Amino acid sequence: MKTIRIVFLILTMLSLGFVSAVSAQAEQITLRMSRDWGYGGFNGDIEGLFSMRVTGPGDLSRVDYYIDETKIGEVAKAPFNLQFNTDNYPLGIHRLFAVGISTNGQEYRSNVLSANFVPKQSSTKVMLPVFGVVLLVFLLSTLVPILTGRRKSTHVPLGTERKYGAGGGGICPKCHRPFALPLFSMHFGFSNLTPCPFCGKWSFVRMETIAKLREAEKSELEDGKSENLSESSDEEKLRKDVDDSKYQGL
Repeated sequence: MKTIRIVFLILTMLSLGFVSAVSAQAEQITLRMSRDWGYGGFNGDIEGLFSMRVTGPGDLSRVDYYIDETKIGEVAKAPFNLQFNTDNYPLGIHRLFAVGISTNGQEYRSNVLSANFVPKQSSTKVMLPVFGVVLLVFLLSTLVPILTGRRKSTHVPLGTERKYGAGGGGICPKCHRPFALPLFSMHFGFSNLTPCPFCGKWSFVRMETIAKLREAEKSELEDGKSENLSESSDEEKLRKDVDDSKYQGL
């Protein structure tokens, strides 16, 4: 009977040890890296200013950061972010990882990230074609309409319900008519610098919700009716003045 109890006690202790090991493995910290300024390209090539950060158990009191086997810094306050510059380290492939320390002294080891630190000249060679593509898109979407003298579009009847596409829609601040925003245009905060296809004037136009665009479609029809009535009144007044002038000479 005593033998059975001893065996049961040993099995219980082993199972508790296994559960503790699994729990410790489940609480490992996760390391992530983000670019703050510089180049982050293909095949893990990076150059410039980057940040490392970890997520993990809530009892973390300190996080030590490493590049290869060299400790580059420690952070003792959440959110445990550490910034580094690749120019301060040798070129080539490096292993980045972190070790977290809990309040009771337990260590949590992170995953390992591999990155290839490249010189500024190498990153510039890759970034120049990218800037070239961006510049080309800018020229096609912004300068070409100016040089070609984009004309007003009058083929959309007032009040017509229209589709706005992937770029969304905005309302011209000059003529107050809604139109589809170009997919590629100059962005300034939440506004796009774009010409109105109806009045032809350039403005900063915000992307609007579909509900506001539908309201603007209805409003342009009402505004059009008001303008027609105003024009009719002006014509009638002119005609009356002409008729009156006939009798004034008699």
